[in-house]
Amino acid sequence: MQRTRMTAAVAALALTASLAGVVAGTASAATPQPQPAPPERGRSLALAAADAAAANGLDALRHGADEKLVRTSVTPWANGLFYTSYQRTYRGLPVHGGGDAVVLADSAGKVRDITAAPAPALKLSTRSRVSAAAAGATARGQLATVEEASKPELTVLVKDGKPVLAWHTLVTGRTAENAPAGLDTYVDANTGRIVQAADKVRHADGRGYHNGNVTIDTAASSMTDPNRSGFRCGGQNGSAYTGSSPWGNGGANDLVTACVDIMYAAQRESDMLKQWFGYNGINGQGGMVPARAGLGEVNAYYDGTKTTYGRNQNGTNQLTGIDVVAHEYGHEIFDRTPGSAGNSNENGGMNESTGDIFGALTEHFANNPNDTPDYTVGEKLNFLGDNKPIRYMYNPSLRNNDPNCYNQLTSGTEVHAAAGPQNHWFYLLAEGSSPGGGKPASPICSGGPSSVTGIGIQKAGKIFMGGLLAKTSSWNHLAARKATVAAARNTYGSAECQAVKTAWDAIRVPAQSGEADCGGTGTPDFSLALDPASGSVQPGGSVTARVNTSTTGGGAQTVHLAASGAPAGVTVSFSPSSVTSGQSATMTVTASASAANGTYPITVTGTGSATHSVTYNLAVGTTTPPTGCDNSEYTYRGTLASGQAQVQPDGSYYYSATAGTHTGCLRGPAGTDFDLYLQKWNGSGWVDVAVSGDAGADEDISYGGTAGYYRYLVHAYSGSGAYTLGLSAP
Repeated sequence: MQRTRMTAAVAALALTASLAGVVAGTASAATPQPQPAPPERGRSLALAAADAAAANGLDALRHGADEKLVRTSVTPWANGLFYTSYQRTYRGLPVHGGGDAVVLADSAGKVRDITAAPAPALKLSTRSRVSAAAAGATARGQLATVEEASKPELTVLVKDGKPVLAWHTLVTGRTAENAPAGLDTYVDANTGRIVQAADKVRHADGRGYHNGNVTIDTAASSMTDPNRSGFRCGGQNGSAYTGSSPWGNGGANDLVTACVDIMYAAQRESDMLKQWFGYNGINGQGGMVPARAGLGEVNAYYDGTKTTYGRNQNGTNQLTGIDVVAHEYGHEIFDRTPGSAGNSNENGGMNESTGDIFGALTEHFANNPNDTPDYTVGEKLNFLGDNKPIRYMYNPSLRNNDPNCYNQLTSGTEVHAAAGPQNHWFYLLAEGSSPGGGKPASPICSGGPSSVTGIGIQKAGKIFMGGLLAKTSSWNHLAARKATVAAARNTYGSAECQAVKTAWDAIRVPAQSGEADCGGTGTPDFSLALDPASGSVQPGGSVTARVNTSTTGGGAQTVHLAASGAPAGVTVSFSPSSVTSGQSATMTVTASASAANGTYPITVTGTGSATHSVTYNLAVGTTTPPTGCDNSEYTYRGTLASGQAQVQPDGSYYYSATAGTHTGCLRGPAGTDFDLYLQKWNGSGWVDVAVSGDAGADEDISYGGTAGYYRYLVHAYSGSGAYTLGLSAP
């Protein structure tokens, strides 16, 4: 029985492996070229540090032998910092609901901060009993009308602390009650039942219908943005409105005019992110989802694929003011930053608050006289017929007694009301408790500081954005406090860092364990890394690795090294056992003759002003490559730890001058499950053309192919050790 094909981790390796010809052939325009090194050395050092931390399992990045942390995005930040996010995988399948992580590293190659969502130890079968088609049909069956459904992807969902093999898909459309829905759905891959279905639709609380005569970016004959990928505006059929400039007639319910308002606000928000924060637009890649006007309802929403805008209660205008549009695209920012969007009420409230915060930020950036900047939501809309705002960021309790303070939240607090505490925090950070200048005073929760001094909306916004870039799937107010404190310390310094803490104190979010000290980047700290992070040893032998330390803050300090988790018969020693941060030690792992074969995680700990740890994966057992492929035209050997992959021949590829048959012979260590992939270059990337993925150590491939560039990929699906690969090429 063949299993799931190439894993995400193997695919990542396939894209980044070094390429160089080994069998001569005729060059062409489609020749695979080596991946260029990053032009900025600082970026390269930062990513190397982040990747090493992820591979080594530094602190909260620890993961099991069948798990990996796969880099998914890199975001440059202020002061030469880089946020690098990681998706946890289990046997190549993405893990959702826990274990994702973000590493903040600097251009000197030092790790500054780590955030990670907790996850249980994962141990489960990855063979699905339910087909992707059946799971997709189940997911679609939740809605009365389906507009769009993504292709189901096999994943591991951590639900209530337990892992579940599930098919993941996003289904958008309408419910039986004709309400819009975007259901992020997980269908159990063994039972076919829905395990979780979270609605991505975030309903609007906006105002206004147009912003006067404004300048927007469009194509010559359609309302399609030529500068921001994916962004266009049109009616409910999804097509962009066509015509020419000037767009719209300024009417309150003219839908082309509504699209002018939408495009103006969304483009100003995108510009604000770039100019104020150095962030590349709404989705972090220079683009955003499209927009639709003319919804015949009192609503506006984001559903994961688009934003949609309706009318107000009385039908007197469209819901397309600056803050409603920026609010909806604020949901996309929350959704596209690491950790995506969660499904708890607290996480949902923080998502709503994110929309409100970006609404306020965009109003301040645009500074449009028709919509003067403020910290209220819906004040000109008359959404509820009482001529009052829907929410007051500076004092949430003014509307429906919404909670001002974190300790007032409950698990049942409605998500829009649950926006109150973080909205309140942001206002206090930006403006303070008694700002003057015509801005309203803001109350401090009982038990908080006597006063809060603001640092300005631009600094507050950048710190908030920095916090979002460290977001994980377990995001809550406690995690946000820790992340924004670190963002303030690393982006600005001690004064802003302390202001962030004081503002959180003022809404009763308590200090967290491991929270950054506001002594600035000079706070004493260090990081650990192993080189290599794994090794193999025969019973009766030993293996070594370097334990590298770096000073990440303050002056150098003494770091004491220790190890735990070694199996019976295995000892670990360090020379020297204590080092000054910035120096290295040699770790020696010795296996006695009685040490049992197997793969074992060993925790290496360094203790100084703080304690940090990394994971060393030790394979005890034979490292002699098995025989059985020695009569092939070419023979290659290598050693893999469980979950790792290698490209052959020698990390490269070979060229077949003529069409013919390719044969591959893989012999892996006894008791393991190794897989073999034959890949061909298609002009822009490597694609699988033949796979042998039986459950076992030995694999064979015979493939008749056309002329082109080929390579083999050996993957240790489970188990570790040495292998032999034989290949014959036409």
